[in-house]
Amino acid sequence: MAAPKRGRSASAQSKPGRSLALILIAIVALTGGMFLSGHTTPRLGIDLAGGTSITLKAKADQGSAINKANMDTAVDIMNRRVNGLGVSEAEVQTQGNDNIIVNIPKGTNSKEAQQQVGTTAKLYFRPVLATEPSGPAAQSPSPSASSSGSSSPKPSGSPSSTASSGQKATSPGSASPTATATSQGRAVSDALKADSTRSPSASGSGKPSATPSASPSSGSAANSKLQAQYAALDCTKATDRAKAGKNAKPGDTTVACGEIDGAWYKYLLGPAAVDGTEVKKAQAVFNTQSAAGWQVQMTFTGSGSKKFADITGELAQKGDPQNQFGIVLDGDVVSSPVVHEAITGGQAEISGSFKQEEAQSLANMLSYGALPLSFQEQSVTTVTAALGGEQLHAGLLAGAIGLALVVIYLVVYYRGLSIVAMASLLVSAILTYVIMSLLGPTIHFALNLPAVCGAIVAIGITADSFIVYFERIRDEIREGRSLRPAVERAWPRARRTILVSDFVSFLAAAVLFIVTVGKVQGFAFTLGLTTLLDVVVVFFFTKPLMTLLARRKFFANGHKWSGLDPKSLGAKPPLRRTRRPAGPAAGSVDPKEA
Repeated sequence: MAAPKRGRSASAQSKPGRSLALILIAIVALTGGMFLSGHTTPRLGIDLAGGTSITLKAKADQGSAINKANMDTAVDIMNRRVNGLGVSEAEVQTQGNDNIIVNIPKGTNSKEAQQQVGTTAKLYFRPVLATEPSGPAAQSPSPSASSSGSSSPKPSGSPSSTASSGQKATSPGSASPTATATSQGRAVSDALKADSTRSPSASGSGKPSATPSASPSSGSAANSKLQAQYAALDCTKATDRAKAGKNAKPGDTTVACGEIDGAWYKYLLGPAAVDGTEVKKAQAVFNTQSAAGWQVQMTFTGSGSKKFADITGELAQKGDPQNQFGIVLDGDVVSSPVVHEAITGGQAEISGSFKQEEAQSLANMLSYGALPLSFQEQSVTTVTAALGGEQLHAGLLAGAIGLALVVIYLVVYYRGLSIVAMASLLVSAILTYVIMSLLGPTIHFALNLPAVCGAIVAIGITADSFIVYFERIRDEIREGRSLRPAVERAWPRARRTILVSDFVSFLAAAVLFIVTVGKVQGFAFTLGLTTLLDVVVVFFFTKPLMTLLARRKFFANGHKWSGLDPKSLGAKPPLRRTRRPAGPAAGSVDPKEA
């Protein structure tokens, strides 16, 4: 009987426990990570959990192109909008070169979200009438107080800024006074009264402020309402932030929220002085000639230059410390620089203790506050939670039926070998489930109905790998070899076939993932993932387990229920070694010659 070749095959045959221990350690580690992360179930897609899926197709505007930078900027802005609605676990991502998919879970006002995600973002420059820290711990002055003795630090960074001192807006080349935290300057009621006397031209749009009205009583009522809103606003609460300033018209005085250095501030803002569309260009630059570090340089259009000069001139001439303007994107204050002088010439700088990423983020907001591209709504799919549950149930039922049919076939045809196949399928299922659960919070993978279909198809692909190996072993037994050498000799040929088959399946999944958009990508991703896991399971579990079982009498002796009975397989007589006859001794004489 031929002995197995030495080398890798012999090593695998003698120490299969190492491979089994390795894959079991991996399962334990991944499962532990799943429980530690708190995500013990795969994240479900809209079609299974219920919700709304909106597909938007980009259209190039004049002067803008459909490219990765513009698409990424659009995704960032849309994310801000959806999050502003108080939505949790919403998903905004690009698909292909010119599509954006917005998935909004159940329990959200889908109509409001649908109206906001694809519309042009609104960016305004508004004068800051009052501001103070927000939250239960903040000592806020009474909005009805007439004294101006209360004070609060002046927030003036971008939401992610690390600058504790205020940013400052200056004209390039002008002296830049040091920005410091200043007092609020006046009570809210005085701020509203002062704002109601602003000239129409001060708003920059030529429209009078919305605060004044035909009768003093109605104006007082409007001011009282704003005071109540400002007093009740708690920017540490997502529900309050979702409402603050979102539906304010450009000519309205409004309230808004902004985050500075991880702390939330609330703002009372005057009518819009400059529209975001009047920012011609904004870029982040590093000032090498001074210690200012990273700055954001803005260039305004012709009309924007005049409006910006008017509002900065008015803020600089107020004679009190409340000389900020708020840069408001979709109702949120993203920056509130301090103004020390009128800025003319259509160019300005915002400086502070910026990091590079913070300066670039603010520049992008200023440049693309209005979406860099127009979007056309392609489709809106709404799935109720009940329908999603029914689809999930149907998908799981289909998977269970498919798995049961595969198991029945394996038991009937392979008998004892079906133990190896079912154990391998179980290991593959555990790895698939755990990895999908971890991929949800990691890369926002969502298990949708096509992905469930991909997992069902993968059952057949995985079972096919076992069948290839089992048939190779049976071929070796038919040649007259015993089980232990048959297991080792069958493996190299089975391994090549399995790798080629899985490579073709993975290649098909990769191509499908690249060229398709939407839910079909879920099918391709699951198919590719399970194909890779099939290779891992066959190499590190199925083969070592088969090596161990070949040492057991039940399989090694070819029991009729083992699936490896030589008689039922029509095996040839056992291969035996034939000894070569010894040659004649030295000096002996052939009898014939004698």
